[in-house]
Amino acid sequence: MRRVVVTGMGALTPIGNTLQDYWQSLVDGVSGANLITHFDASKFKTKFACELKNYDPASYFDRKESRKMDRYTQYAMVAAAEAVANSGLDLDATDKDRSGIIWASGIGGIETFLEEVRGFVLGDGTPRFSPFFIPKMISDIAAGMLSIKYGFRGPNFATVSACASSTNAIIDAYYYILLGKADLFIAGGSEASINQPGIGGFNAMQAMSTNNEEYETASRPFDVTRDGFVIGEGGGALILEELGHAKARGATIYAEVVGTGLTADAYHITAPHPDGMGALNVMKLAIEEAQLKPEEIDYINVHGTSTPLGDIAETKAIVRLFGEHAYKLNISATKSMTGHLLGAAGAVEAIATIMAVVHDIVPPTINLRNPDPEIDPKLNLTPNKAEKRTVRAALSNTFGFGGHNASVLIRKFQE
Repeated sequence: MRRVVVTGMGALTPIGNTLQDYWQSLVDGVSGANLITHFDASKFKTKFACELKNYDPASYFDRKESRKMDRYTQYAMVAAAEAVANSGLDLDATDKDRSGIIWASGIGGIETFLEEVRGFVLGDGTPRFSPFFIPKMISDIAAGMLSIKYGFRGPNFATVSACASSTNAIIDAYYYILLGKADLFIAGGSEASINQPGIGGFNAMQAMSTNNEEYETASRPFDVTRDGFVIGEGGGALILEELGHAKARGATIYAEVVGTGLTADAYHITAPHPDGMGALNVMKLAIEEAQLKPEEIDYINVHGTSTPLGDIAETKAIVRLFGEHAYKLNISATKSMTGHLLGAAGAVEAIATIMAVVHDIVPPTINLRNPDPEIDPKLNLTPNKAEKRTVRAALSNTFGFGGHNASVLIRKFQE
């Protein structure tokens, strides 16, 4: 059986624009929430979000190039560039027919759609659409542009499963490598939905926090006062590689992907199964595929969005699956710091999980002051401060509207 390892990572997040800055902010428990600057949100129910800080397209692209890309594609290009550099990959020596791109976005170029339709509606009815309207908007264009940039001619597509999208991208890349269809992938996801339809749409669903008075601490998974998620933006990229291929080029190996799970709740378009059945099954499948025992798992980076129903369902699933070992686990929700990056959440949280395995440090769940009494009080939710502990193996969970559940299991690399 071929083995799949992680040899590079890149992160562009609301708490750090590079991998190392992102990781340090996670360890330090930094909140990425602030008042919205992308547009005037004064008339919206939610006036805050986890935006990128000090992001300037001119630092990465020339003006002509950046105008051809929606922000979600820009974020993809930036995160992937860091991952490729971080991997030490020699592109000239890489078999590009055996290298692919699987890139996720739950929504794609929603800002481009907004701008183009606004221009038409406010005009005189004459269609004056940009020739880049459709290519900028579609959810697969980031994957396409990455393949063009790096010349990768292997499998190339986008995965879309709402907030589970980029975990799906990682899982698909993992299987293509296991099946011998490719040796290397750039896999990940990006999202740029902090705009009027993004904020307004989630407000209409009553899914997002409206705690404008305490916006810096509004993302508070497991807290009894939580009132919804805080939207974020950015991207995360991983280099997944077949073990022999990585060794042959002398790559640094961060960790190994050893198990995956994909399930559906088959219950409701937005609400999780109340008993966490899909969440339980998806973790169980990942552990079984890895041929590990539940007690060999040390950490779970949970989906943990800070929604009233979701946090309870996921913790119920953990207790039912792990039994007494559930109380020996570290559990944390890094969305308390980054906000919810929607389709990019799985990638940035997989990176957090990998770094926890590498450094034996569990990032915290910040803003947890008053634990919800409906959540088992014996669970270690890693409140407010990072914890040092040996992390042999860890799960990263992501769940999406539509009942999509995805989980990846990361283990310390062993020869």
